[in-house]
Amino acid sequence: MKTPIPALSLVLVAAGVFNPAAAVTHEHSEFDATLLAPYHGDAGARPDARTFALSFDYPGLRGRVPVTWRLDLVAPSGRRVAQWRGHLALGGKPLDVAVRWTGSLAGRRPAPGIYHVRLHAAAGGATADQSWDIAVGAPPAPALPAFGPLATGHAHMMAAPAPGALPYTVYYGNLHSQTRDSDGGGPVATCHGAQDPQTAPYGPDAAYPYARNHGLDILMVSEHNHMYDGSDGTNPDADPVKAKAMYQAGLKTARDYTAANPGFLALYGMEWGVIGNGGHLNIFDSDELLGWEKNAKGELIADTETPKSDYAALYALMRRRGLTGQFNHPAPTGQFVVNGTPLAYTADGDAVMALCEVVNSSAFSSSENEGETRRSNFEQACNKLLEAGYHVAFSSNQDNHCANWGASYSNRSAVLIPNGVPLTRASFLAAVRARRVFATMDKDAQVVFTANGHLMGERFDNTGSLRLQVAYAGAAGRRAATVAIVEGVPGRNGAVSQLSDKADVTTVPAPGAHFYYAKVTQDDGRVLWSAPVWITQAAQP
Repeated sequence: MKTPIPALSLVLVAAGVFNPAAAVTHEHSEFDATLLAPYHGDAGARPDARTFALSFDYPGLRGRVPVTWRLDLVAPSGRRVAQWRGHLALGGKPLDVAVRWTGSLAGRRPAPGIYHVRLHAAAGGATADQSWDIAVGAPPAPALPAFGPLATGHAHMMAAPAPGALPYTVYYGNLHSQTRDSDGGGPVATCHGAQDPQTAPYGPDAAYPYARNHGLDILMVSEHNHMYDGSDGTNPDADPVKAKAMYQAGLKTARDYTAANPGFLALYGMEWGVIGNGGHLNIFDSDELLGWEKNAKGELIADTETPKSDYAALYALMRRRGLTGQFNHPAPTGQFVVNGTPLAYTADGDAVMALCEVVNSSAFSSSENEGETRRSNFEQACNKLLEAGYHVAFSSNQDNHCANWGASYSNRSAVLIPNGVPLTRASFLAAVRARRVFATMDKDAQVVFTANGHLMGERFDNTGSLRLQVAYAGAAGRRAATVAIVEGVPGRNGAVSQLSDKADVTTVPAPGAHFYYAKVTQDDGRVLWSAPVWITQAAQP
């Protein structure tokens, strides 16, 4: 007997016809949809009941756009067991939808386990997909190996590392933010979105002390490379000398603040690209401004010309320069296109792109107490990049546009630096290039993943069995609720799959290339992602 699928249709705004010409072409004017799925149900008579919060936004619209959405509840078996649908008309302000699930299916309490909640939304040709896990009933907690947490940076309060712990110190940072130098730095009291470039009051000199005072070890100020002309478009009167000097001033501010505050790393660089027919990526270590815009005199408003939306050419230049990048909030379609293929692999790109944002808190959050509930999940796109052949580790950042750098939520990107090595730009880049990185939604948690003793981020040849182990440490009172070991094949351009829900598993891979990573969900629903390991399995003799 099939379980009936309930349907819900909500109409929030009855009128409104989308006019594509009404959409502003500025950065961050793209359609956005987020899903808040409480990990645990309500306490009381209906312990599995909960309310899902859907948030929709399309910044900068001057008209209205119709939005359709679908929310699926998927059982551990992979079968969809409930569905809700709705539509609304979205203007220039966010709209929220509350979807209530009673906690029952066909009038019965569902079998316990980890269920998946998936949102698909569409607006005027743009789409957004989000997915989160929830606990139904009381699934058994996974068995985890004993793990002494690694040493942490100056700002953290975890227990002291255990004797014999791995010889690394964990530093937690936010590797994606903006200030007045582009479209960030807005006052928290009045900030509700991107700022007009170079009009906000707060620049890098304010961002670094703010982040340090709020417990971060690292802050990357990543300004939009095409806004150094003071415009979201192209300013025909822009002064290239002024634009390039501003970029150099930002680099100097970061160097000076780092030197004056040992234990804190201030980074300055650029977020290259545009959203429309493009894709944003961070470049962590460029001492020259890269760009494509020219003023009315034909003067380049950058140090070095890089053609707009030509990612193959950009990757090649980055490789020649020895630069290091991060895919920012990637979408599965329409971004990072090479030869007509989105998220396309190139050897140059693989050599320089080290990180992929897996979860971000809202770019326009004004929270200063880590209370932001709008969070975006990009795991699907990151997995597509891994399947394409990229060697990327996961990161989790905030893309702050308000003056709350690192304070909107508890998520962080964490890097492992050898004990006794100071936190510097050089040691940070060495860790990122080695993919000794994990992404966490909890700034006080750690995950370490190994394969036959090889640390996450490593690439190695393997013969015979492969032992995969997940180690987790959380703050006092926290525990792991689920563990997943995910596997895939680089270059296959297929779909990843879950190998195991155990923290310690031994397998014999098929001959050829593979990658594996660990995903740990805490009992409060916050998630950690390890970096992958990449192996080439030898054929059996």
